[in-house]
Amino acid sequence: MNFTALDNKGTVDGFCLIKTVDKKVSSKGDTYLDFLLSDKDGEINAKLWSYSPDLHGEYEANQIIKVRGTISVYNGNDQLRIDRIRHTYAEDGINTDDFVKTAGYDSAKMYEALYTMAENFADNDLSRLVTHILSLNREALLYWPAAFKLHHAIRGGLLMHTLSIARLAESVCAIYPFVDKDLLLSGVILHDIAKLTEFTVAETGIVTGYSVRGNLLGHLTEGAIAVRKISEQLGIPMEKSMLVEHMILSHHGEPEFGAAVRPSFIEAELLSELDLMDARIYEMREAVEGAEAGGFTGKLWAMDNRKLFNHSRTDLTNGPKLF
Repeated sequence: MNFTALDNKGTVDGFCLIKTVDKKVSSKGDTYLDFLLSDKDGEINAKLWSYSPDLHGEYEANQIIKVRGTISVYNGNDQLRIDRIRHTYAEDGINTDDFVKTAGYDSAKMYEALYTMAENFADNDLSRLVTHILSLNREALLYWPAAFKLHHAIRGGLLMHTLSIARLAESVCAIYPFVDKDLLLSGVILHDIAKLTEFTVAETGIVTGYSVRGNLLGHLTEGAIAVRKISEQLGIPMEKSMLVEHMILSHHGEPEFGAAVRPSFIEAELLSELDLMDARIYEMREAVEGAEAGGFTGKLWAMDNRKLFNHSRTDLTNGPKLF
C-alpha cells in the first residue's frame, strides 16, 4: 500500500479504495468496521474500532477514502488500525484509476488474441461455439476480474488468467502433438466464462460479492449450462459440446475443490493442471514480491499455510509475458 509514513512507529496516512467492508461486533460487544483496503500497490486489512456512524460516517465497497492509523503485524500479515477516516472531497483531486490494480495489458488486445485463436481453429464447430460466446460477453470481459480475493482479482484479471493459460496450452501442444489443440483451447477460453454471472462487479473491476446464481450454482455449473444452451442454438454436435462441458465441470480437479467430476480425458486434465498452475504462480509471485529479499512471507491460506521464501534472484515485478 502506498501510504505516507508520518513517523517511525508505523503511523501512516493516505488515500485508498475500499475493496470490502463489514460491520462486526467484538467479543466485548463493541461495534467495529473490518475493511480490506487497496490501491495499485496492494491491499491491507484494516480495523476501525468503536465505530460510530455519526462520528465516523458510513462506508461501502468501491469508495475512495482517506485514513490515518498505525500499521502492525497480526498473524504474520500487516494490519492497519484506523484512527481517523473520511470520505474524499473534490479538491482532493482523486483519480479512481490510480487505486485499481489492473492486468497490465490492454484488455481489448487480450480479448482479440483469444478471439483470433478461436477463429483459427481447424474444427469449425468449436470455432463457432467459442467465438460466439466471446462475442456475447465482450463488454464484461474487458474489465472483469478472475476472482473475489485470490488470484487475478484485478481489473481485466479474467482475460489475463485465460490468456496466460492459453499461451501455456499452446506450448504444451507443441511438446505433446497428440493433444487436441482446438479442444484444449476451447476448454481454456471458456472454463471461467460463467464468472461473469457468478460475481457482482463494479465498473472499477472489483468484485463486490457473489450473485444469487453464483451462490446457488457456481461458475462450473453455470458455464456448462451456457455451453449446452449455445451449442443447441448453433447446432453444435452433442459429442463436441459434451467434451467442452466436461472440461468446465472438471477443471477444479477434485470434488473437494469444487469439481463436479474428475477430468476424464487428456485435454480436461491439462486444463485442470494449467489452471491450477497459473493461479498458484500468480498468488506466489504476488506474495513473494512483498517479502524482503532473503526473507519469508507470512503464512498463506491459499498455499496451505505455507511461508514462501524470497530468494531475490529474479525481478518479481515482471508479470507474465503474453505478447
